Amino acid sequence: ITIGVDGCYFLIEGMVNAGGSEEFEAIRTNTLVELLEGLSETALESNPILKGFRELHTRVGCSNRKFVASPENLLYMLLRNKRIPTINLIVDIYNLISCKTGLAIGAHDVNRIAGDVELRLTRGDEQFLPLGADKTTPVRIGEYAYVDSSNEVLCRLEVRQVEKTKVTLETTKCFYIVQGNPATTAEQIQSVAEELIALTQRFCGGDVRMLYPVRQ
Repeated sequence: ITIGVDGCYFLIEGMVNAGGSEEFEAIRTNTLVELLEGLSETALESNPILKGFRELHTRVGCSNRKFVASPENLLYMLLRNKRIPTINLIVDIYNLISCKTGLAIGAHDVNRIAGDVELRLTRGDEQFLPLGADKTTPVRIGEYAYVDSSNEVLCRLEVRQVEKTKVTLETTKCFYIVQGNPATTAEQIQSVAEELIALTQRFCGGDVRMLYPVRQ
């Protein structure tokens, strides 16, 4: 069943992560200031890409009050606090691109992934330990999720990543997800992926080993 999840997925290996970079922080600050100029609750509500994620959630029976797509969550955080959290360089880079473009972006430490990653509808028996949590949370049947070969959810919808594969300062190899929805085009997703790769390689180095589109 096609539900409208479009994405670009790739690996970058040989990266050197860091707590931050003065040069990147200047770029980040300027970009967030520019984004704030046009940011409002009305703008977020009417944003076609963010609406596209809400539409996906409705298609699989998930509440948009309970499940907020990661880019929308970041942008509301920016609107409320005039900033978004800093985590580490790899994460800060993809969060910035996500804010700028409205696409959902995540990265997972490849060394912590079991086997392959599959984008599929959940069966309800998956293990899901959300980022920052100390116990697993049940997953209902029929959500879309990225699941590894051990039946552990790596990303629930495009809403929540997990403790298992979180990016740390020791991370050198990531599996990246750049996800769109029915309101985005393949060209948009590809362009955002290329921007993300360029900025990541500029500050963290690394080699791209795989790049391909997927539709679910």
